[in-house]
Order: sequence, then structure tokens, then C-alpha cells
Amino acid sequence: MDITQILLAAQSPDGNLRSAAEGNIKQFQEQNLPNFLLSLSVELSNDERPPESRRLAGIILKNSLDAKDSAKKELLIQQWVSLDPSIKLQIKESLLITLGSSVGDARQTSSQVIAKIASIEIPRREWQDLIAKLLSNMTQPGASAPLKQATLEALGYVCEEIPPEHLEQDQVNAVLTAVVQGMNQTELSSEVRLAAVKALYNALDFAESNFANEMERTFIMKVICDTAVSKEVEIRQAAFECLVAIASTYYVHLDPYMQTIFNLTANAVKGDEEPVALQAVEFWSTICEEEIELQEEYEGSDDANSTVNYRFIEKALPSLVPMLLETLLKQEEDQEQDDNAWNISMSGGTCLGLIARTVGDAIVPLVMPFVEANITKPDWRCREAATFAFGSILDGPSLEKLAPLVQAGLDFLLNTMNDPNSQVKDTTAWTLGRVFELLHSPCSTNPIISNANLPRIMAVLLESSKDVPNVAEKVCGAIYFLAQGYEDAEPASSLLTPYLPNVIAALLTAADRGDMTHVRLRASAYEALNEIVRVSNIPETSSIIGQLLQEIMRRLNLTFDHQIFSSGDKEKQSDLQALLCGVLQVIIQKLSSSDAKSIIAQTADQLMLLFLRVFACHSATVHEEAMLAIGALAYATGPDFVKYMPEFFKYLEAGLQNYEEYQVCSISVGVVGDICRALEDKILPFCDGIMTVLLKDLSNSQLNRSVKPPIFSCFGDIALAIGENFEKYLPYAMPMLQGAAELLVVLDQNDEDMVDYGNQLRRGIFEAYSGILQGIKGAKAQLMIPYAGHLLQFTEAVYKDRSRLMDESVTKAAVAVLGDLADTLGPISKDLFKSHLFHVEFLRECLDLDDEVRETASWTQGMINQAIVS
Repeated sequence: MDITQILLAAQSPDGNLRSAAEGNIKQFQEQNLPNFLLSLSVELSNDERPPESRRLAGIILKNSLDAKDSAKKELLIQQWVSLDPSIKLQIKESLLITLGSSVGDARQTSSQVIAKIASIEIPRREWQDLIAKLLSNMTQPGASAPLKQATLEALGYVCEEIPPEHLEQDQVNAVLTAVVQGMNQTELSSEVRLAAVKALYNALDFAESNFANEMERTFIMKVICDTAVSKEVEIRQAAFECLVAIASTYYVHLDPYMQTIFNLTANAVKGDEEPVALQAVEFWSTICEEEIELQEEYEGSDDANSTVNYRFIEKALPSLVPMLLETLLKQEEDQEQDDNAWNISMSGGTCLGLIARTVGDAIVPLVMPFVEANITKPDWRCREAATFAFGSILDGPSLEKLAPLVQAGLDFLLNTMNDPNSQVKDTTAWTLGRVFELLHSPCSTNPIISNANLPRIMAVLLESSKDVPNVAEKVCGAIYFLAQGYEDAEPASSLLTPYLPNVIAALLTAADRGDMTHVRLRASAYEALNEIVRVSNIPETSSIIGQLLQEIMRRLNLTFDHQIFSSGDKEKQSDLQALLCGVLQVIIQKLSSSDAKSIIAQTADQLMLLFLRVFACHSATVHEEAMLAIGALAYATGPDFVKYMPEFFKYLEAGLQNYEEYQVCSISVGVVGDICRALEDKILPFCDGIMTVLLKDLSNSQLNRSVKPPIFSCFGDIALAIGENFEKYLPYAMPMLQGAAELLVVLDQNDEDMVDYGNQLRRGIFEAYSGILQGIKGAKAQLMIPYAGHLLQFTEAVYKDRSRLMDESVTKAAVAVLGDLADTLGPISKDLFKSHLFHVEFLRECLDLDDEVRETASWTQGMINQAIVS
């Protein structure tokens, strides 16, 4: 097969030629993978072949080594590992030769493929001479600029692909030396210098011991700071990107260099091109994030003043804040129309917000003079910058410091919602949202929002919800936060009752305006509506919410008539259905937790019909929202929900089997729990189907692991619902529980993700045992005797493993299961508890924990005492 011709034909405008060529490529790949990959590498390396065939050869080669999907990636890695070593050697030699090609595309592709192979081989202690070979390209006399550039790119990609522990320190030193030489001003080619800076950025994670050595660190920092004033914009930008990465990775080593960096960033922010200035601001944002993290870490501990926190922000405050305030005046026209806009004024405001969180009250006197000086100026830029500055510093300073300013300025902000400039109104609406989110607390002694100013606030918000879509979206956000403030203030939420009909009408009107170009307005309006429903005082508002329920059902019904001509239309329909199902879920939950339950009972049939029609439209996001709404409906209707099960079951089963969209699967598992609690033993006819799918889910290696803990909890829900009928599932469920438990005896405390996930699994297993023990309690209790010893061993192991303390709910679930064991087995458990005395210490330790754990522990103590004494 002539690989060149096939690769060219695969890019032909002629569909027949193209599909025949694609078939040939697939056939070659399947029948002789080693030669296929070798042919591609030869094609890529041959400067006499057409650029088009070389480009495609490189892409296919890269895609033969890596994939986004982890299962496919593992398969590709195994395929490469099992190739004949001599073939692999030839491919790698071809790739290294290609770095010197005269064609830029081929060089770049080759450097990427080299990194993909390195990511497979270097962790396996193979291709150990790769770094040396790449470095020899940099040092050989007369090496061309393109070769050096491609080599540096390859080094950068290799560092990006492999974890730091897989390179020896002498290799790291050699890489850093080559990279730093490439950055040197004596290097005439700017392309080489840019590639070197980018390679350094990727290599920084490897340089831990170099940064620990003062001499080496100072040398690296000097080279980066020198590079930050190069004459090429792209190189300056890349150098600042290195400084940002160093701020995050090597904060503890920065102190001696901060004055130099401050001067560099100040000059860049004041006078450099925007891409460079953005990175200069990002440096300070990153320092803020580090210092906020340090403050949170040491909060309340004795080493709060430890040397680790240099308080760089506090020290730089008098110069840093004025510099950032100036950036706020550099807005772009119409930036508020573009959801993806990011420029120096937005970056400066974000950094101010982080500084406020870092230093608290100290920022207020530095910002307020700027606000006061600019807020009434005729130039819209000044008014917008002043409002943005004020809104940016509301999170961090104390309520005592901010409340007087907000109380004095609230009326001014409300007036500004009539500003002639749209951008000023947009920022003002955002600022009002921030005020309501961060400072509105109805229960405080001097609340920001009171009976006196609420009428004016509501009038302005309702009027402004009719403004241009981007302003209206921020206004919906402000209504959301205004309502949220009343969430835990029951009597105070009555203040909103008189405004409810008008607010609901305004939000529905705003949602209708949120057409395809302003989808965020529609989502924002419905989210605000949800929050209004959540906080409404039902005795006063049940008829209004009942009317809203009918309106949302009407809207959902209309979505089935949408004309679907394209995938865009389908997506639009799905998004709207998801939002409407979300509102229905909130209404059902609100009405079912009150005396207004009858409203749900009267509409349950219509609601269920709508949800089933939504399922028939097939889309993952809608599937999730409709499934959650059905869970709420099951809770609201209780045992009556059984009449919907025959029709609903096929959709529930499909949800439980949806491995690809695992969130759908996870939510479906949660809904099984809701239905179990609603139907109790009426769920029995459906349990064989549900248990079969759940057991399959647990055995499926492709299902996202986060779904597995709720599945175990679900076993407990099913057992509680069907009682001793769970007996038939014990031979299948118990080995699953025991097998999972054995893997979780001790968790590696250095792996935070594993500890977090392991604790979720532990809790799921304990909840499963608790449900099964309570369900089988009574005549068939002795069925649990064979499993009791294993359960106690597992509980003891978890008790002794300190990583359980990272999640108090694990302790509570473990204590509860001991009580359930004693309660279910009664006197039979006497000897078991006597031979596993860890429970004495465990329960004593629980007396120092929160009320819930204490209560559970004292109940468990009573159960164990009863079992031992009887």
C-alpha cells in the first residue's frame, strides 16, 4: 500500500475517494499495527513527501498513542508496550530525525508524539537516553534554530506529560541548563527563546530541589526577570506566565525577589501590551490565593504567625491597590455583552476582590476615595470603574466596616440603575447582587434591607428586569440573592409576600425574553424564581405558588410542540425542559412539606404525565432534572406513587444503566431511595429488576466510581422498604459489601482524593448494613449471624484508621451500625461484642463529638448493654 497516496486521498474533497482511503487506513491499522505505525513515522520524517500527508500521518500517530477516554487510552498504551522493541526503536529514531525537518508542522507534531511515547516509556524505565539525545541537539555545533526550537518544544511537552518523580535529578539539571541557555539574550532566534521560556514553564514542577538551593534559584529567577523585559511581546508574556506558576508552586522562596517582581509587574500593568499586563495582574491574584489558603490553613492554630506567610499583599498594599484601581478605567466598549470577555479592567477587579479577601478591612480606606472621586463623573468609564471597585471589595472586610458604607450608598446604587450607560447599569446590578449575597442578613440588629427600603428596592429591581438582557440577567441574580437572605429567617420571609405576584410575573417575562442569544438570562430568571419559591411563607402564599405550578406545567407542555430541525433546536428544547423540571421540583418540595400537600395530590397525574413525556424526548440533562422532580413527587405522594411505577420503571431502569452519563445514573440511584421511602413494601414487584441493575453497576469497571457509594446506601433503603423479603438478595449483596469493605480497611492518608472517596464508600457500606439489619430484624434476624463477625472486624478497622476523622458522617454511620447489630441480633450478639471490645473506647470517644453523633452513640450504648445483659 502506498501510504502517501492513501493519506492524501483521506483528505480528498471527493466523498467516495475519502471513505475508501479511510477504510484502507483502518484495514492497514488492524492487520499490521507495527508496520502501520512505522510507515506513519517514516512519512512524517521524510522531507520529500507532501506536507498534507505528513500532517495527517503525525495526527494518526499521535492518536494511536493517546485518547481522552481513560479505557481507550489504557488499551493504546498496552498496544504500544507490546510492540516489537526493534520497531519501536525505528519509530523513535524517525521522530528524533524529524525534529530537524525544514517543515515547521512536521517538527511540532514530532515533538508532541515524542512526548506521548515518553509518557508511556519513561515511567516504565525505558527510553532512558531520550533526554540526553534531545540535549545533544542543543549543544551540537552549528545546530540550526528550527532544530533547537523543536527540541525545546519536545522537552517542554515531555515535562508536561510525565510526573516529576520519573526524571532523575541530573536529568532535571541538564534540562534546566539547556532551557536557560535557550532563553539567553545571546540566542539570536526569538522562536528559540520563546520555545525555551515555554519549556521552562512546563519544567518548573521538576525544579523543586533547584529552587531549594539559593544560588540556583537566584540564577533561574534572574533569567526569568531579564526575559520579562525582552523586546518580543510573546516572550514577555511567557516569562510572566512562569512568574505566575512560581508564585503558586514556590511561594515560600519568593521573598528576596519581590521588589524586583513588583517593579516588573507595575511597569507591565501601566504600559505593556494587554496579554503581558494580564499575566502581571495574575501574578498578584495568585499570591492572594496562596495567602488566603495559608490563612485558612492556620486559622485558629498556634502557628498562625508562622514564617510561611510572608504577607506580601499586606506589605505591597499602598502601591498595589492604586495600580489596580487604574486598570479599572481601561474598559472595552460593550464588554458586558460578551460572556467570554476578559481584559485588564476585569482582571484588575478580580484581583482587588482577592486582595479584599486577603487583607480584610485594610483595603477599604484605600478604595473608597477612588469610589467617591469617580462615582458622579460625567465620563461613564469613571462611574463604572467606581461601582466595580466598590462591588469588588465586599467579600473580605467585616460587616461592621462595610455596613455603614452600604447603608449610605444603597440608595445611590438604586438610582444608578437609571444610568444612561448600559455598562454602568450592568456593573451596578452585579454590585447590588453582591451586597444582597454578602451583607443582607434579616436577623442582624441593623439589617441592610428593612421594611423602610424594601419597597424601593423591589420597585427598582422589577423595573430593571425589563432592561437589556445582560442587565436583566444581573438583576435576576440580585433578586436571587435578595430572596436567599430570607432562607433561614422564616418570619422575616413574610416581608416578601406582598411582592410575590409581581416578582413571579417579572421573572417569567424575563425568562421569555431569554431567547437563544441570551440563554443565561432565561436560566438566571428561573433560578431566581426557584429561590423565591423556596423562601416563600406557604400559609400566606400557597394559592400563588399553586397558580405558578399550573403556569410552569403549561410551559413544559408547550415544549413538546417545538419544531426540531437541527441539533441546536433539540438542545434548546432540552435546556428549557431542564429548567422547567427544576422549577417543578422546587414547587413540589415546597408544597409537600406543608399543609398545602393537597395541591400536589390534585396535579400529580398531570405532573407524572409531563415527566414521562420529557423522558421520551431523550436527553441527559433533562433526564437528570425530570428524575429529580419525580423523586420529589414520590416523596409528596407517598404510597399512591405505586400507580406510576409500571410506566415509569423502564425509564428508571434506563437511568440506572446509563454508564456514560454517570450523573444520570447517580441521580437515578437516589430516586430509587426516594421511591423506597414513599412506597415501602409496595416496591417489592420491582425489586428484582432494580437489584439486578444495581449489582451489575457495582461490577462495571467503566461506571464512574462516585456512583458506587450511593448504590450501597440504596441496598439499605431497599431492605428497609421490603423488610424480610430482602432475604433472597443476601447471597448477592453481602459478598459485594464484604469485598468492598476489605479494600477500605486502611486508606492512604497522603492521597486526599482516595481518603475522601474511601470514606464515602465506608459510609455507604455502613448505611447498607444498617438498612439490611433493620429490615431483616424480627423472625429472620438469624440470617445476619454469618455476616456479623465480618461487620465488626470492618468497623473496628475503620475505628482504628484515623483517616475516618476527615469525615464525621463515617463515625456516625459506624456507631449506628453497631447499635443496629445489637438491636437486630439481641442476645445472640452478646459473645460477639464481648470478643470485640473496641466498641467501649469508640463510644467513649464519640462523647466529645457533635450532638448527632453523641445521641447515636448513647442509643448504641443502650442497645449493646441490653444485648450483653440479657
